[in-house]
Amino acid sequence: MDYSQIIPWTVAALVLARWAAELWLTALNRRHVLAHAERVPDAFRDVVDEATYAKSANYTLARARLGSFNETCQTVVLLLVLFSGVLPWAFGSFTQHAGNSAWAMAAFLFVVGVAVALPGLPVDWIEQFRLEQQFGFNTSTQKTWWLDRLKGFLLALALGYPLLVLLLKFVEWTGDWWWLWAWAALLAFQCLMMVLAPVLILPLFNKFTPLPEGSLRDRLVQLAERTQFRAQSIQVMDGSKRSRHSNAFFTGFGRFRKIVLFDTLVAQLNEPELEAVLAHEIGHYKKKHIPKLLAWSALSSLAGFLGAAWLAREEWFYRAFGFESGHLAPALLLFALLAGTVTFWFSPWLHAWSRRFEYQADAYAAEVMKETASLIGALRKLSGKNLSNLTPHPIYSGFYYSHPTLLERELALARYERVSK
Repeated sequence: MDYSQIIPWTVAALVLARWAAELWLTALNRRHVLAHAERVPDAFRDVVDEATYAKSANYTLARARLGSFNETCQTVVLLLVLFSGVLPWAFGSFTQHAGNSAWAMAAFLFVVGVAVALPGLPVDWIEQFRLEQQFGFNTSTQKTWWLDRLKGFLLALALGYPLLVLLLKFVEWTGDWWWLWAWAALLAFQCLMMVLAPVLILPLFNKFTPLPEGSLRDRLVQLAERTQFRAQSIQVMDGSKRSRHSNAFFTGFGRFRKIVLFDTLVAQLNEPELEAVLAHEIGHYKKKHIPKLLAWSALSSLAGFLGAAWLAREEWFYRAFGFESGHLAPALLLFALLAGTVTFWFSPWLHAWSRRFEYQADAYAAEVMKETASLIGALRKLSGKNLSNLTPHPIYSGFYYSHPTLLERELALARYERVSK
């Protein structure tokens, strides 16, 4: 059977199926939000006032509209890129002028990646300076926003391009086993970046300052000591430079690990609530969620390289998209473009796994704090300040939410409190 004749139709059907599913999920969630938009549900009467609840519903609906527009644009771009013949033409022109060395093939992959990402730039701008501005979140200037994109591009050029060259070089050096060596190199690069990014890359975008001496720092240091969580420092990041959204995280490994609080988070929560949020983040570390996620990422990328290696040996795969076999770069490019179409259908399982981790981290925080009120208070404030959707449709949240909803987290904490007494 000549698979090259049916593959384009199959791929197009899969791309359109994902697009239709995304639009259906968004419409499903929109109807669910509107059905609860008239009044604050009884479960949230003590959590949010009428004005904030109405604003959060409007914010959710506005983001949904922009999201649907973006998904449609991305689908159109992907279909044009895959089936208009532009990729084989570009590859032929590129190899004619630059040759087919690893450096040239990596340059081709990099240029196409940038070109495919460019149509999304206007949507990102609209999101920041129209939608986020409308709801009072945007604090970024045009200069900061464009500089962020320029820095991101230069970092991708400085780090991503040499990595692509190395991956393609493994084909010359190791033959049929290139995919295993390429996977190992990518894994080593990711581990290296986890160490270097907090020191060299994050400061290019944000300013980090030590948390000032005082009762809050003393409280958080005591928490770290009590939980035996070793960190180099507790720092405050100027998140308000770009947005009023808030967050907290720890980054780095070993002696390079540091606790980072957004300045917006410090302004929004009181000291016990901040301690509870940090205890939650430490819970992820103590429950070994980070190694588990890294292991899953490693296995996923290994499967991806193995799949790309298999497709790169199949002549019908190249013919299906107008390429001639013999070069690895088109196979890698096509695999990268189509990967999201497949992985989308696995997102409910991955998000269920992630939500389980969140419940475990919440329970750890409650255990360390010896109460649940502080964490619940923090979650309620953050939900209100960030205009979180309090009433997502369960199917929609299954596909898109890596964290449980506020109500789900409160109910789980209530169960934990009953069991622990």
